[in-house]
Formats: sequence, structure tokens, C-alpha cells
Amino acid sequence: MDAIQLEIFKHLFNAVAEEMGVALRKSSYSPNIKERRDFSCAVFDPQGELIAQAAHIPVHLGSMPLSVQAAIESFPQMSPGDMVLLNDPFRGGTHLPDLTLVCPVFSQGELLGFVANRAHHADIGGITPGSMPVAREIYQEGLVIPPVLLVRQGEFDQGIVDLILANVRTPGERQGDIWAQFAANYRGHNRLQEIAIQRGNSTLLEAMQALNDYTERLSRQLIASLPDGNYQFEDVLDDDGVTEDPVRICVKLSIQGDSAIVDFSGSDQQRAGSINAVFSITLSAVYYVFRCLFDQEVPSNAGLLRPITVLAQPGSVVNASHPAPVAGGNVETSQRIVDVLLGAFAQILPERIPAASQGTMNNVSLGGQDLQNLPFTYYETIAGGMGARPGLDGLDAVHTHMTNTLNTPIEALEFSYPLRVTKYAIRTGSGGKGKYRGGDGLQREIEARVPLTVTILSERRRFRPYGLAGGKPGEQGINFIRRFLGKEELLPGKGTFDLETGDILCIHTPGGGGFGM
Repeated sequence: MDAIQLEIFKHLFNAVAEEMGVALRKSSYSPNIKERRDFSCAVFDPQGELIAQAAHIPVHLGSMPLSVQAAIESFPQMSPGDMVLLNDPFRGGTHLPDLTLVCPVFSQGELLGFVANRAHHADIGGITPGSMPVAREIYQEGLVIPPVLLVRQGEFDQGIVDLILANVRTPGERQGDIWAQFAANYRGHNRLQEIAIQRGNSTLLEAMQALNDYTERLSRQLIASLPDGNYQFEDVLDDDGVTEDPVRICVKLSIQGDSAIVDFSGSDQQRAGSINAVFSITLSAVYYVFRCLFDQEVPSNAGLLRPITVLAQPGSVVNASHPAPVAGGNVETSQRIVDVLLGAFAQILPERIPAASQGTMNNVSLGGQDLQNLPFTYYETIAGGMGARPGLDGLDAVHTHMTNTLNTPIEALEFSYPLRVTKYAIRTGSGGKGKYRGGDGLQREIEARVPLTVTILSERRRFRPYGLAGGKPGEQGINFIRRFLGKEELLPGKGTFDLETGDILCIHTPGGGGFGM
């Protein structure tokens, strides 16, 4: 396939994923999806390999191919109009609130591939509102959904829908968001069919293969440009929420010609708390870091990982085994995996790699009864400082690395929930010092207008984001409650807490590391 035709197909496939995202966002119910845009959409070939993705959430997109492959393995004879739903982290998922919906696309009886989307639901059951607890096993985190046929030849299986809704705190919102996911896949399905009608099935399938082959060549060229050798780096998570012991993550990066081995074998064994990452998360972080190394526009597809071997010992914190709790592995451990990979690459490309960013998503999930005594749940991640870069300061108050969501606007938050934002500001001076300073974190303070149960999963509360080339580390984050009568209560980085009416939850996020002396 010639270069011009290949470029046209790249944009056609990307447009399918982007339009799916617009349909999902505009038809969703929850602020988490509609406002924060905590969702991702992608297109896959008949073997379940990633072909194109929208610019959505990195931690979703690198891991979604394993969900698609799990759906194919469970239902190898899918029919037109079928859609497979799953969230099982040990079968390609990430953590339980992320529901993935997979849809085959046929044209003239021939399988063209799949469209899929993943959306973070604000509740999927479990022991705390928002389904992001400090748990001891996955069953405490919510409803586990193996690959099931949610839609059979265009018709919802009402029994499965009823089962899901009976296990969540906000069934109306969940049903609306599931329908939005269905609508997004339906849109992607129709658009991919239109491309096949216009250009032919065989040409479309040839383009899918050619795009992955092209990205593989670019990936091999990138790796071949790096000096051969072994490079190591390690960092720690503060704790697992159950004990105060740090959790070690280390990587050995081996560059050999035009291929690479990323070996996490020295990392700690999986822990009692919910910071364990399944293999799909680790694979997603590796995908993200290598994708960031390109200085040109490269298609985001499965070809990028073909020259890269990822090793992670089963039963470790970066390749957890069932039934380990994993809610925080998706959001927190993924960030630290990126930190250690970038630390290794800083030894190879010191002129290009930034210092550590905030290294956490500052997860806050909460719920209770609203002013009409109806149950509600809410989840958000909070931005922080970006690490300083060679030649540039870090950015203030942005989501970095494995998260790519927006903030929830104050107006949307206060309109939807019995909450009041009392402060939302840059945390001035929290970025690490250096020739180029790290970006500053945020101060986000939320008042409860009704009694609430709040769960926090956050990192970099003990160990600060590292600087590079002599730059100083960024400031660690702080969590505390300002009680209604004025007393301040310091909180750990992970835990579940009760707020009474008038109490204010205060999350001050870390700054990024500095660069240079």
C-alpha cells in the first residue's frame, strides 16, 4: 500500500475512534464521563490487535487490547449486533469501575474487526461508595464481570443488565452510562462499515495490516537509534494502605539492536492492599513511555510493541494474581511504573527526559444520601505538577502520564451533588527547584453539605517526586479534613473516612521535580 493511501486510512480509522468518543461523551449520564471524560475508544483488527485510538486515557488504551482478546476467546463465533461486556482485571481489564464494551464489525458476512470503548463508572458496588476502596481482595472492590454477551444481535440481555444494576448504588446513572457505551460502539460500527463499503473489505483489511507493519518499522528504527546496553532504575510507592511498608518497583531496560526487553522482575511481590497492578496495566505503561519517545507523528497501534518484550513475574505488584485487590494498581502503580521507566531512559536520553511529575492521580471517591435522600456517588482524579523538562519548566496543575482526564468544573460538581468547592487554586511553590522548576500542584477543598463516606487513594505523600540533573524533588502532597468546628485532621495517603455536614476535605497535590542545577 502506497504512503498516501496509508495516511488516508490512518486518519479514517482515527476518525472512527474520535467520533465514538464524541457519541459516548454527549450521551453519557455521569459527570465523571461527561465532564471529566474518563473514557477511551479504539478500533481493532479481526485478531484483536489495536489499529487506531482516540486521544483519550493512556492507561485504558494500552490495556484494552487484552480485553478485546478476552472477549474473542470467550465468544469466538460472535454474530453481527453482538456486544461483549467485561471488567475483570485478570482477563484484560484494569480495575472494576472500568467497564469495557466490545463490538464485532461485519461487512457482507466478513469480519472487519472490532470497535470497543472503556468507561469509568462512578460505582460498581463493593464496600465503599465509588468502588475504589483500600481492600484486601478483589471481591470487596465491586462486581466482577467476566466476558458476557450484554447485547445479542442488537438486543440487550435484560437479565445481565438487571444483575449489574442490583449490585450498584446508583442504578439509574449506571444504566445511562452503559447505554452511552452502546451508542458509541454502534456509531463506530456503522462508520467502519461505511469505510468498507466505500473502499472494499480487502483494501480495509490490507490497510489495517499495513498500518501495524509501518508502526513496527518506526518502533524498530527508534530503538535502533538508542545505544545498546542495560539500564536500571527503581522507585517506591508510599505504602499499600494496609501497612506502612514502601512498595518497591524496579526495571531493567535492555536495548539490543532494534529490540528492547523491559524487565520488572526485581519488583516487590503483590501486597495486601489495593495497589496491585495486573499485567495489562504494566503493558499499558510501557506502551505509553515508548510512544512518548517519538519526535514525529506515529500511528498508535499494536505495531509499536512488537519489538518490545515485557517481563513481569506473576504474583508481583506489577503482575498481580487473582484475587488480589487492584483498584489502586490502575491509577497509582501505573504512574510509578512510568516514573521508573523514564528514570531508566534518562540515562540514555538525558537531553529529552523530564523529571518526575506528581506521580499520582489523587483519587477521591465519595458518596452518601443527597438532599432528597437519594443515593449518590462521585469519583474524580485531581491534577498536580508536571516535572521540569530539559530547557523548560514543568507545567502547573495538569494531569500527567497515565491519566488524561479533565477536571470537573466547579459548576458541574455543585449542580450534580451536595458538595461545595471552597477552594481551587495553584499550590504555589510546590514544584521542585532547579535551573528549570517543576510544575506546581493544586489545592482542591470540598465542603460536605450532607454526611459523606470518602475514600482517598493517593501517592507521593511520603516520598517526593524525583528531580533530574541536580534538580530538587517536588513537594509531597497533603490530605486533611478541616472539621466544621475548625480542627484540622491530617489524613494518610490511602483510607476511608467519614465527613459530617460542614466538614471540608482538603487535597493538596504534589509538585513536579526540578531539572538542572
